[in-house]
Amino acid sequence: MKSPFQPSKLLIPLGFVVGLVLIITGLNSAQTGRDAQKLPAEVSSINPGSGDIVLRQSQIFVDFTDGYNAVLILDGVELEVTRLDELSAANGEIKPGAQVDLPATAIYDPGNFTISFQPQVGAAIVGLFQGKHTASVLFWKIDETRDKAKSFTWEFSVN
Repeated sequence: MKSPFQPSKLLIPLGFVVGLVLIITGLNSAQTGRDAQKLPAEVSSINPGSGDIVLRQSQIFVDFTDGYNAVLILDGVELEVTRLDELSAANGEIKPGAQVDLPATAIYDPGNFTISFQPQVGAAIVGLFQGKHTASVLFWKIDETRDKAKSFTWEFSVN
């Protein structure tokens, strides 16, 4: 004889299916990488990222898509920029593997379309002190002038 249908036996499989649907929905709605940082199309990546917590001497780095010039502004201070191509031209031909002393400025690499800054003695900013910091980058196409620049701003913290 068959036992009558018992709805309580469906609770465990139903709970499993509901849990699985919630997990899949959560994973599909999560934002990571570029979407979470809300980077403009011209910016490939930033470091530190928006909301990151970093050390005092952390490097600030912005990677652009091809074809952009840039300047970096940290906590309201526009940093002097040294272009790697101008640095190598000023020092004459640099032999492969040779050590080059970089100035205490923001460094723009036109070959890779990146700009970076390392806080250090002699730089406009010698260290990132505890608290919140604001970084901005102004960028414009290499065949345009700075007056056509766009900007992107983000915040990070130092413990």
